[in-house]
Amino acid sequence: MAQSLELLLIQFLMPDNDARRQAEEQIKRLAKDPQVVPALVQHLRTAKTPNVRQLAAVLLRKKITGHWAKLSPQLKQLVKQSLIESITMEHSPPVRRASANVVSIVAKYAVPTGEWPDLLPFLFQCSQSAQEEHREVALILFSSLTETIGNTFRPHFTDLQALLLKCLQDETSNRVRVAALKAVGSFIEFTHDGDEVVKFREFIPSILNVSRQSLAAGDEDVAVIAFEIFDELIESPAPLLGESVKSIVQFSLEVCSSQSLESNTRHQAIQIISWLAKYKSASLKKHKLVVPVLQVMCPLLAESNNRDEDDDLAPDRAAAEVIDTMAVNLPKHIFSPVLEFSSLSSQSANPKFREASATSLGVISEGCSEFMKDKLEPVLHIVLGALRDPEQMVRGAASFALGQFAEYLQPEIVSHYQSVLPCILNALEDASDEVKEKSYYALAAFCENMGEEILPFLDPLMGKLLGALHNSPRNLQETCMSAIGSVAAAAEQAFIPYAERVLELMKTFLVLTNDEDLRARARATELVGIIAMSVGRTRMEPILPPFIEAAISGFGLEFSELREYTHGFFSNVAEILDDGFIQYLPHVVPLAFSSCNLDDGSAVDIDESDDENINNFGGVSSDDEVQDEPRVRNISIRTGVLDEKAAATQALGLFALHTKSSYGPYLEESFKILAKHSGYFHEDVRLQAIIALKHTVMNVYIKTVTEDDDKEVVAQACMSIADILKDFGYAAVEPYISQLVDATLVLFCEESACQQTESDDDIDDGDTAHDEVLMDAVSDLLPAFAKSMGSHFAPIFAKLFEPLMKFAKASRPPQDRTMVVACLAEVAQDMGAPIAGYVDRVMPLVLKELASSDATNRRNAAFCVGELCRNGGDGTLKYYGDILRGLFPLFGESEPDDAVRDNAAGAVARMIMVHPESIPLNQVLPVFLKVLPLKEDHEESMVVYTCMSTLVLSSNPQILSLVPELVNVFAQVVASPAETSEVKAQVGRAFSHLISLYGQQMQPLLSNLPPAHANALAAFSPKS
Repeated sequence: MAQSLELLLIQFLMPDNDARRQAEEQIKRLAKDPQVVPALVQHLRTAKTPNVRQLAAVLLRKKITGHWAKLSPQLKQLVKQSLIESITMEHSPPVRRASANVVSIVAKYAVPTGEWPDLLPFLFQCSQSAQEEHREVALILFSSLTETIGNTFRPHFTDLQALLLKCLQDETSNRVRVAALKAVGSFIEFTHDGDEVVKFREFIPSILNVSRQSLAAGDEDVAVIAFEIFDELIESPAPLLGESVKSIVQFSLEVCSSQSLESNTRHQAIQIISWLAKYKSASLKKHKLVVPVLQVMCPLLAESNNRDEDDDLAPDRAAAEVIDTMAVNLPKHIFSPVLEFSSLSSQSANPKFREASATSLGVISEGCSEFMKDKLEPVLHIVLGALRDPEQMVRGAASFALGQFAEYLQPEIVSHYQSVLPCILNALEDASDEVKEKSYYALAAFCENMGEEILPFLDPLMGKLLGALHNSPRNLQETCMSAIGSVAAAAEQAFIPYAERVLELMKTFLVLTNDEDLRARARATELVGIIAMSVGRTRMEPILPPFIEAAISGFGLEFSELREYTHGFFSNVAEILDDGFIQYLPHVVPLAFSSCNLDDGSAVDIDESDDENINNFGGVSSDDEVQDEPRVRNISIRTGVLDEKAAATQALGLFALHTKSSYGPYLEESFKILAKHSGYFHEDVRLQAIIALKHTVMNVYIKTVTEDDDKEVVAQACMSIADILKDFGYAAVEPYISQLVDATLVLFCEESACQQTESDDDIDDGDTAHDEVLMDAVSDLLPAFAKSMGSHFAPIFAKLFEPLMKFAKASRPPQDRTMVVACLAEVAQDMGAPIAGYVDRVMPLVLKELASSDATNRRNAAFCVGELCRNGGDGTLKYYGDILRGLFPLFGESEPDDAVRDNAAGAVARMIMVHPESIPLNQVLPVFLKVLPLKEDHEESMVVYTCMSTLVLSSNPQILSLVPELVNVFAQVVASPAETSEVKAQVGRAFSHLISLYGQQMQPLLSNLPPAHANALAAFSPKS
């Protein structure tokens, strides 16, 4: 075989394709025989040309696994000996590396079984050889063996680390230093032991030296390896970097600032800064690196890049991602430096810097939203000025920034609509299509959160948008439709005059079938659904069938985005039609099932670089495809499928919600899909599955609360549990109550999976990652339990009280105390008498919050103090004086918030109802009546007016001394469209009692009322 195999190897390397194909077929046949192993070993050692020796090694690597167990001990010894000789005596570096790869495969089977005891001693000896080639190949082998027999190295880990550090500092050979760097990367990737990984901290100076030397020599790939090592260290939960973080940041900033380097190298450097901001943000803060990083990143936003290159590698885009990540993780340290950069750059003569000025503000608007809301005037001054800039790129950046503001600076940004909307309207007529497109995006985002404020602008807006829809290229038509959708949603019924014309136009888009037009068709489908929501069932139901037919037909066009938007359209239609949607279920539910069951379309790239010099020799496959796994280089996901799955999952939930029992035939399959999607790898799909499962399963919610690592998903699970309690009562959750309480306790203790943050010791309390939305959702569980369980909630509340009160500490942000007080108020309201046991602990906090600078806190505190007095028993009497003193300022003109005043009135009413003898009514009632009727919080109406009526019906002398004020209040209440018939009936009974007491003496008071009020009150007068 040996002679014929040699000829075939030579033939395979010929340029003649036919000859190569023939050789490949015969080699494949010969390779099935175990004797191919000694034959290949012979050619690896004796073939005259390096190419043949290398090819023999590559084939040996592919076939050795399948034949190793069949070889005699003598042949196995021959293979091992020949490989060692090839590594130590071979002159060709590619052949040495190919032989090293074979060693790695053989070692995978021979070392664990004790068949190659001298391999590791040989490698240690080789790594200290005087010959550069030996040291290099030993390190290459250490790298590759880590992947196959890494556990074998564990007893030698200390020696290995010392060896690697020594080789990193090799004074004579750059090749050895680079090989050592690669070996360090392999070991760090392999080990997950915190103690082992921490020891690599001392390697960082040497890694940086090797990287700088390689960059100076033009070898950028080595620096990329260093960045991959830093990446592993940063992502490790161990506190690895220590003081070295400064050196890593300095080196990364040097690399990303150097325009002479390749885009990929610079991008890797920028990525390290991004990872540090994400995983070790406290380290950046501790070592005062935030400002130095921004001093490099912000100017990078202004770097001109070649638009032909991969945009994902463009320095300006990568720098924007870093600034965004820093803003999310270190908002209070980011806002001021970026605002300063933006202010200075907005005055620059260089348009790229003026563009960067607006871009930087747009980029930080998510993370720094709270700080930006406080500085909206100067921020808007910069961006609206940029929107008028003579340079297109600057105006485009300003439009982008406005869109970001509209998304993240709600609701404060909407209050500036009078200055913002006219600027956007002007930008819609910009000469640049890019500026127009971004302006449509900004308009869409801005209008989403508007209500009646949009009405004065509705006509000019729709005039421009309809004109653009007629005359613009496809990409602008798409964003224009998105803007119209936001306008329709904001305008609601006021959009009706424009609906018919827009819907007629949409018909032309809903028949498009060319690939390049399908995105526009998707937007049109979405827009029809939004308009349907705005104008309502009565107008839409008769004209919907052709739109639904067009939407269903779009599924056959194999375009994921169109299917995604179609599911959204069906969801909207189900919401407005309710039972009218039942007729469409047989047509649309299977489409949703189809999307939910789609293959994710993951794409995995495999690294076969070992064979790259062997002319793509792929005909002879490895015998061990499963066990001999190549390194996964990249995983990519088709995100369009994820969006489609999320939309389809949401649709199933809405179909079930709105068609109720008629959805029964589809429940079993829906449950299988939703249960599966609740554990989906992507949070968007999990979120929609959790929402849709609301009425079906509790186990999934509990698992999500305790194990999911995404706060938004966990928050939605908590809200869904609370909804189940409200809708179906305690019986729906009784079997799960113990698990639910434990899960709630874990969340209050901030120990759930989604609340785990970096473990650096230097995070201070003020910077602890804390998610207001999550904790609000968690705190809503307690009132939901209390409402469904009443006084039976007491033993559970006893477990949760102390963890809840932790959020009321003075060191906590105001929104935490808001959450606690609101939660306590609702629990006091619904748990009833058992709240008495907590009055002394809670009352000091609530009294303090009555004087809070935040209106929401004052409002919640007023409500809470009233409920404590109502259900807290005699233990509250000692606080009555302090409570009245705390409430008094809330009745005065200095209180700007009507809802606060209404809740203060509610608190006083509750106090009077339970202990009227403890209230100085002659002092309290005039102040109390002066703030009535209630202006905003009509949930307090029943308690307030019941209190007044009770006093009147009991002929209390203090209330009867205020009859003129009473009549005026009663008249406004019965004439108010905001008050319920029950409230008006209560007031009517009290008024009738006054008539019975005073008769004709009431007439002058009635004559002084406005006619509408007098007539409304007259309806409650006793009929003669």
